[in-house]
Parts: sequence; structure tokens; C-alpha cells
Amino acid sequence: MKCSIRAYYTKEYIRVYQAYSDTIADSVLVSGKFVSPPFNLSRMTWVKPSFLWMMYRSGWGGKDLNQKRILAIDLKHSAFSEILSLGVSSNFEQSDLSCFEEWKMLVKNSDVLIQWDPDRDIILNKMESRTIQIGLRNDAVIKYVNEWIVNITDVTGFSIEVKNLVLQGEIDNALAKLPKESIYYV
Repeated sequence: MKCSIRAYYTKEYIRVYQAYSDTIADSVLVSGKFVSPPFNLSRMTWVKPSFLWMMYRSGWGGKDLNQKRILAIDLKHSAFSEILSLGVSSNFEQSDLSCFEEWKMLVKNSDVLIQWDPDRDIILNKMESRTIQIGLRNDAVIKYVNEWIVNITDVTGFSIEVKNLVLQGEIDNALAKLPKESIYYV
């Protein structure tokens, strides 16, 4: 199965997505950063460069109240490179390691977990390719909220707009609105 990082990015940043409750999203948008509380610095937080995978995971923001708001988080390229360099595969079969116990110890001690999941099409069906999602915890979460973020935007309304086009059968219009995600070379 083909694995590559596809994302929306510019010269300044790479975009990842997260879904949150109104309480967390509102506090982020007011302060311009993740604030604890209500954001929990001691929990793992997962970022996803694929817009459609985020839509699948959050049910277009309708899965539950804790995933109601979709935030686009722009990260410095240097930060994303650092994140990837610290990452350990969350799946032994997808890791480069031959010793299960060594892998288990690395996962336990890593602040960054890398997971490859089936990418999604505009209808949110599984695709042959895989997309990355990245779990951040401990020091990685602290750096994420304090150093790595360039900008945060609420894209909930945009997500609903694309979802409504899909539900109305206007697939070409929905596809035309999607963020232009390209292969991201580290």
C-alpha cells in the first residue's frame, strides 16, 4: 500500500487539522493558541495533514460534541521536520524494526507517534493509499502549543459547505473547493 504525506502547504507552513469541542476551539481562537485548560497538555493530541481524513474522523464535524469544530493549524516547516524525526511508528508491522520488544520500548518512550491509515475520497470511502496522522504527547505537545504553530483558523463552516455539496451530489463542486494537497517532501 502506498504511503506518502499529502498536505496543503506554502513556503511558510504546512497545514494540519484537528477537531475539538466548542470550548477548546473558542479558547484557541480568542487567545490565538492552545490554552490549558481547557486544552489538556497531558493528553496525546493527534494532527492530520489530510483534510478528507479529518472529515472522515470527525464525521464532517458532526460525529460528537468533542469533534464539532474543525481547526486548521499551520506549522513551521522546521517544526514538521522535527516532529517527523522524533516519530515512532504506532504499528510494529509498519515500523523498520525487527524486534518487537525494542519497538514497544520506543513507542512507550516517544513523544511522537506516526500512524498510517487508509486515505479517504470525497465520499469518505477508503482509498488504496495511506495518509499520516501524528500523535503528540509530553514535550512534543508543549512545543506544539508554544513554538511550532504559525496560525490557527476555524474551518468548520468551510467543512460544512463541502459536506453539503457532497450530500447534494455536487461532487465536482465539492472537489473544486478542497484544499490543494500535494505530496510533501521532507
